[in-house]
Amino acid sequence: MTDLNELLDRLPLDQLAAQTGATPDDVRAAASQALPSLVAGLAAQTGDEKSTATLAGALAQHDNDLAQGTIDLDQVDAADGEKIVGKLFGDQAGTVAQGISGAVPAAGVDQGLVQKLLPLLAPIVLSFVMSKLGGKQSTTTGQASGGGLGDLLGGMLGGGGNQGGLGGGLGDILGSVLGGKGGGNNPLGSILGGMLGGK
Repeated sequence: MTDLNELLDRLPLDQLAAQTGATPDDVRAAASQALPSLVAGLAAQTGDEKSTATLAGALAQHDNDLAQGTIDLDQVDAADGEKIVGKLFGDQAGTVAQGISGAVPAAGVDQGLVQKLLPLLAPIVLSFVMSKLGGKQSTTTGQASGGGLGDLLGGMLGGGGNQGGLGGGLGDILGSVLGGKGGGNNPLGSILGGMLGGK
């Protein structure tokens, strides 16, 4: 997860800490699990051509400079982030937040902190994915979504690094939540299976 480690290192931890009432260290610990969880949620939306095209269209609407250079939390639309989290995890967002907090050993990382973080991180993740997709998105939506987008999300999840981070309880929770949203037909199933602790 080299790409996600890069994004984690660039997050405005002090701003996020001030916004959530947590310490920068606790924010970083929570974000280390929240970022791949959000990407896994995006990847689970690529189960077929139609849903992938829908996701590509949604990403195109977030084609901004949010994740370019220094990330400024003042540019993040938390209300939009709430919608993104709702789209990815549905009514199971609280369960996902609980799973993320349970996967982090830091005592200061609780479900409340994660629930505050997810809507702040979601627009950043979408912008980051768009920046990585680059020129591929300028081709037709079908081409961008069918190949580049799926491959990109899969690479972010399975590209080495701390792959064990979503194992155990969080992996089971995400596997259940995302599987219930069409993840069973996901062409990235082998990658997600390893990440989320599934088969």
